[in-house]
Amino acid sequence: MSGHSKWNNIKRKKEKTDAAKAKIFTKIGREISVIVKAGGPNPQENSKLKDAIAKAKANNVPNDNIERIIKKAAGEAGGNDYEDLIYEGYGPCGVAVVVETLTDNRNRTAGEMRHYFDKCGGNLGQSGSVMFMFERKGVIAIEGEGLDEDTVMEAALEAGAEDFSFDGDVFEITTEPNDLGAVRDALEEQGYSFLSAEVQYIPSTMTAIDDPDMQTKMEKLIDMLEDNDDVQAIWHNWDMPDDE
Repeated sequence: MSGHSKWNNIKRKKEKTDAAKAKIFTKIGREISVIVKAGGPNPQENSKLKDAIAKAKANNVPNDNIERIIKKAAGEAGGNDYEDLIYEGYGPCGVAVVVETLTDNRNRTAGEMRHYFDKCGGNLGQSGSVMFMFERKGVIAIEGEGLDEDTVMEAALEAGAEDFSFDGDVFEITTEPNDLGAVRDALEEQGYSFLSAEVQYIPSTMTAIDDPDMQTKMEKLIDMLEDNDDVQAIWHNWDMPDDE
């Protein structure tokens, strides 16, 4: 998954091929498996698992798949072989990029990340090199069709949201990262369903790319990162064209 909090960037993942969707399923499955092994198979006792299940459902992972992954992970002995690592770098024209990974071989993943950035006219940076340009927030997206803006806003704020916006198509609700689960659960109890509900890295400023060749390179970088099995999410501050 890639983008910043603006829905026109999130739309990109809804236009993926079946093969890309299958890869998303696999990545979410890996995440759920690691979470179950670390904290147990009960989402009521494992808040990270509850969040991961909600994320899976927002990405249309079938319930049978989710249950099968949880049961399999719960029955496997041993600890986690995977670790969460975040990579930071610059894409073409100084676009800031944050890459969340879940890897069982940090040397392999680091080498692949460096290769992708170099190949697309960017460079992989040190820890902290771009993170200062992002703020970590919980973001919930709700389809706007048929819903009253004031009603949704009141429900969101009463549930503990810190901000609310509506672009005419999608309601975007922002929370503190640790409040995401509680706000999502409160809205779900009122009958709302979500296009997405996850912790995101929100850019403080956006970077435009005017050169079509550089735009193509940035698209290539995102595609290469998304195709990597270790990459769980990509966040950037590219002000993507509206027709993306």
